[in-house]
Amino acid sequence: MGLTPTRIYIDSCVVIYLVEEHRDFAPIVESLLEKAPDAKLFISDLTVMESLVGPFRSGNKALEAKFNGWFAGITVLSLTNEIFVDAARLRAANASLKTPDSLHLATATHYSCDEFWTNDGRLDKVAPTIVRNIL
Repeated sequence: MGLTPTRIYIDSCVVIYLVEEHRDFAPIVESLLEKAPDAKLFISDLTVMESLVGPFRSGNKALEAKFNGWFAGITVLSLTNEIFVDAARLRAANASLKTPDSLHLATATHYSCDEFWTNDGRLDKVAPTIVRNIL
């Protein structure tokens, strides 16, 4: 029997670095992804929303299309009522946690992700077993 592939939830900031080809961060993320070729990658509807704000704000249709193309190749997890309730519990227990971060963490947990890749150094204090600050 083979090992189950790692389930990785990717935070919005990491998605933005990848799609916008951030000169410092994208190569690091790409290298980590190359080292985990069997990993299953996930984002949420919230990630889609957060990622599209920049292209919508600037009117950059090419970047919008690039994001949408990237989204088409990854599993997008739906936000359920249970996730919102779990996110509320996380926020209640962690005063500094913002709503989007609590929703991302609750989504990753709800869908049994093994890792949550981010560039937010505050989140590993909230969920140290899955949060991995990769940058």
